[in-house]
Amino acid sequence: MKIENDTALFEWRGSSAPFLIGDFNNWEIKRAIRFMRSAHAAKNFWTHTLTLPRDAYMEYAFVQRGRRLRDRLNPQPLTPNGIGAFNNYFYMPDAAPTTLFKRDQSAPRGKVTHHKISAPRLITTPSRLVHLYRPPTSDPCPLIVVFDGEDYLKRAHLPNIIDNLIAQKRIRPVALAMIENGGAENRFIEYACNDATVNLLTHIVLPLARKHLNLLNDEGVHAALGASMGGLISLYTALRLPHIFGKVISQSGGFPLDGDTSAILDLVNFNPKESIKIWMDIGKYDFPYLMGSNPRMRDLLIGKGYDVTYREYGGGHNWPSWRDEVWRGIETIFVS
Repeated sequence: MKIENDTALFEWRGSSAPFLIGDFNNWEIKRAIRFMRSAHAAKNFWTHTLTLPRDAYMEYAFVQRGRRLRDRLNPQPLTPNGIGAFNNYFYMPDAAPTTLFKRDQSAPRGKVTHHKISAPRLITTPSRLVHLYRPPTSDPCPLIVVFDGEDYLKRAHLPNIIDNLIAQKRIRPVALAMIENGGAENRFIEYACNDATVNLLTHIVLPLARKHLNLLNDEGVHAALGASMGGLISLYTALRLPHIFGKVISQSGGFPLDGDTSAILDLVNFNPKESIKIWMDIGKYDFPYLMGSNPRMRDLLIGKGYDVTYREYGGGHNWPSWRDEVWRGIETIFVS
């Protein structure tokens, strides 16, 4: 493929062309793009051109007769999509992956330890791993509880991002408790405004973190962070426990639409406003219902007097986008 200014040119060689799906058409087969035979090349050469924002990050796939095919003319390696398949991707000219997720050998490095927890009435699996990150300081610090912790650890490289932000004096030192989810189906149960998950934090995760990390005990000093359904449970956690979690970083939050029934809407609408600092971000190519529900949640929160910072960027519903954006929320919430 070829990128120039605000256009992305897709190319295919073969007797027949596949269809094109991706962030730009919400991965919908019914909206799949058909290639056109090139009039300026060999008979078996097909092309399609998209006009996109210059700051966009896009993931896509070729589909032919029900099979996903790799774009062999794209030199970038495939990226896992989190649901068992792999996507091609590209950055437009004004976009690039953040360098913060890469290990800086000159930056002091925090330590990550791994802990198995069991909470039969609070989680949907017999046990769960929690990955604790201790920043490179002996001083007490705030904690960020991170939902989908394995993904933020291995795919977003969150400890590296925190190390680099601390070394560059852009944030105060913070610790992390990265909690693994219970698998694709259980995740929706645990993250859908589930008080069992909130109780897991207070009865299991926070005591574990306090045992192994040097944490501050100030009211509302800690934060909750998550993406998609993890963004929903992060805000819900803060609304339920504002005296502990006075900060929220929600990425592509899985919030309900107006007219839906949800405990989080009741908390915002009918509870007294709490002193919570909230960061929300979402890609301009995210799922349409999230592109509707996130601005509505922002407006609802602001209308109730909450401190909300909201950002839209040129990306979709994927981990590279969340990895490249999460530092903005952390820096805003925990500015040095």
